Amino acid sequence: MSLLKRFLGYYSPYKLLFSLVMGCAFGVTFVELLFPIITKQFINDYIPNKQMHAIITWSITLFILYVVRAAFQYIIAYWGHVVGTKMEADMRSDLFSHLHTLSFKFYDDTKTGQIMSRLVGDLREITELAHHGPENLLLSSVMFIGSFLALISTEWKLTLVLFSVLAILISFALYKRTAMMKTFRSVRKSHAEINAKVENSISGIRLCKTFTNEQYEIEQFQERNRSYQLSYQDAYKHMAQYHAGTKFLIEILLLVVLSIGGYFVYTSVMNYGELVQFLLYATFFVKPIERLVQFTQQFQAGVAGFERFAEMMDMESNITDAPDAIMLKDPEGDILLDNVSFDYGNGQEPVLEGLTLHIPPGRKMALVGTSGVGKTTVAHLIPRFYDVTDGSISIDGKDIREITLRSLRENIGLVQQDTFIFWGTVRENILYGRPSASDGEVITAAKQAKIHDFIKTLPEGYNSLVGERGVKLSGGQKQRIAIARVFLKNPPILILDEATSSLDYTTEVEIKRSLDILATGRTTLIVAHRLSTIKDADEILFMKGDSIAERGTHQMLMDKNGLYAGLYRAQEA
Repeated sequence: MSLLKRFLGYYSPYKLLFSLVMGCAFGVTFVELLFPIITKQFINDYIPNKQMHAIITWSITLFILYVVRAAFQYIIAYWGHVVGTKMEADMRSDLFSHLHTLSFKFYDDTKTGQIMSRLVGDLREITELAHHGPENLLLSSVMFIGSFLALISTEWKLTLVLFSVLAILISFALYKRTAMMKTFRSVRKSHAEINAKVENSISGIRLCKTFTNEQYEIEQFQERNRSYQLSYQDAYKHMAQYHAGTKFLIEILLLVVLSIGGYFVYTSVMNYGELVQFLLYATFFVKPIERLVQFTQQFQAGVAGFERFAEMMDMESNITDAPDAIMLKDPEGDILLDNVSFDYGNGQEPVLEGLTLHIPPGRKMALVGTSGVGKTTVAHLIPRFYDVTDGSISIDGKDIREITLRSLRENIGLVQQDTFIFWGTVRENILYGRPSASDGEVITAAKQAKIHDFIKTLPEGYNSLVGERGVKLSGGQKQRIAIARVFLKNPPILILDEATSSLDYTTEVEIKRSLDILATGRTTLIVAHRLSTIKDADEILFMKGDSIAERGTHQMLMDKNGLYAGLYRAQEA
């Protein structure tokens, strides 16, 4: 019931428009139910008695009613779908907003294609359900009840015969419904899988071509495509059985009515007008069943889609604001990791155990060490992308779990090795650092990041498109745009996570100058692989295992001739 209540809640903003559509649906049904009564009068009274005035009057009346019904049907077909699309848009907006509340862990474990499937494909099915569901239920209910009352008042014995066949039809429909629901759930899952594969393959198309793995990708896709096809094939098999079986039973039902009704006329239990009226109402009586039969496929797909929508909406982030969380305003940038331990769950070994680290305000501190010791993990724990397993992290003496996520992250600038560039213009990508910034501020940030001169050489300057994931830019250019974003954001705390490790030496030197400017006056944590880039750090911490093995300035560590010095000389060799 909670699922139904949630679904009905999306009608609330459009209840007036929805009421109009339902009122028109009721009007359409009323006109249809009136026709058999008028037909009976024509056959039994107006035609035999040559009442031309009544024939003309009712013909004109029915014509006007049909014009009105056509207008009603237009409102149902157009505005009914408008209600459905508005509801779909609301659901998509809610889901998209909810996705932005989920933590990194959710995205670590979930394929992008599956998210896309739920955000687009599943909700498309819901639109049709939102429109046709209430309409079909109302039309079917009114038509069913109205036809039943007319049938029972015309000839109750024939109505009982009709119901005996109807009971078989309903039993068959209920029997097949369960199988259809199961197969359409399977279809939605297969749809998500093929979406995920397509998204993954297209995103990695350059890597695929580099390794000449086109055939491998095609084979992988064909496997999922085949699974997708088979899931639909199974669904269509059950749907065909459902439609063919119900259609056959409906035709048998009408045949029984015609045969027994003909006998009743022969024995004078009914007259011709009553038989025609009964047959018309029997047809109307069957219409709701046919409508619901046709609607069942749509209903199954829509319900399956809404279930998957609700499933994702019910997912909760493990990173949330505390009930009494406070705002972090104008922090000095004093950062303390106190006895911090962390693991990614799923039975994995701890990445950090009992790490204590203090970064005083305005200091530039570097974390170095071999791969896998937890340097990047530290960089992700401070903005609270993940929560510590044990211990605490504080800024200016305040535990970050007691600070609102928004204010915490607003005060932290992060430049990573893998810079993400959005499809769009150079301006839009820099503006991402602070969307409310002016054009002048964007240009100032670009100059500080030493990218302005390059941008001016582009055909459309700041309005030049950068391509999918910035393919029209070099690695250094993308990195400078990332730095410009942080200049525009202007946070008091800066984290540089392997920000230059993928660049060539010349570009690295140039980017480092921009990063040095960016770090000036800010509390800065540098995670580095290349030790030559952090020689001027106020303090360098060499991590080994789950602890800090050495710490000091570059010169102090070189003089110590320990792990750091050994690694530095190996890199310089």
